[in-house]
Amino acid sequence: MPSFAALSAFTLLAFGLAITPGPNMIYILSRSLSQGAAAGLVSLVGVLAGFLVYMLFAAFGITAIMLAVPFAYDALRIAGALYLLYLAWGVLKPGGRSPFEARPLPVHSTRRLIAMGFMTNLLNPKAAMLYLALLPQFIDPQRGSVLTQAMVLGGIHIFLSTAANGSVAIAAGAISRFLAENPLWLRMQRWFMGTVLAALALGMLRESRR
Repeated sequence: MPSFAALSAFTLLAFGLAITPGPNMIYILSRSLSQGAAAGLVSLVGVLAGFLVYMLFAAFGITAIMLAVPFAYDALRIAGALYLLYLAWGVLKPGGRSPFEARPLPVHSTRRLIAMGFMTNLLNPKAAMLYLALLPQFIDPQRGSVLTQAMVLGGIHIFLSTAANGSVAIAAGAISRFLAENPLWLRMQRWFMGTVLAALALGMLRESRR
């Protein structure tokens, strides 16, 4: 088992990432607003499946391969940062729209919702960075099975992400209505989300290889 200090530090990190806007949250928001909270929760199932894939990769050693090849790590880091900058520009540009603004989207089947949630998370730079670069730093081989430690840490993140994104799916409609009735709050939310995404991207670009 990881030490108490490692568990506490990772839990704080995972909580911060879970409540920070990113591709998963934006996708779940869009589906909840266009098809209802149930569709957002179904999409969350696909997102969780993506987390399980990353957790298994980390637990069974794919992490070591990724971090042993500097180009692979740097390519992942730069691509993820550019994607976050793209999302930030989409929110901040003149005429940009907040994810909380309702918009017409095609209705997707349950299978499509799960598949899209899975692919969104699998291509999510935040998820990749957490499991391929950050999680291994909280594992101490001297404290027992590396596999068990990776599964415990991954389980903590999945639980927190489920709680955060599930709450967003359920509350999306109410939040959207409130923001629509209060344009100032909507503008503030747009700038806050865009700034957070841009800050995450710049942080990833500055990150040196560990």
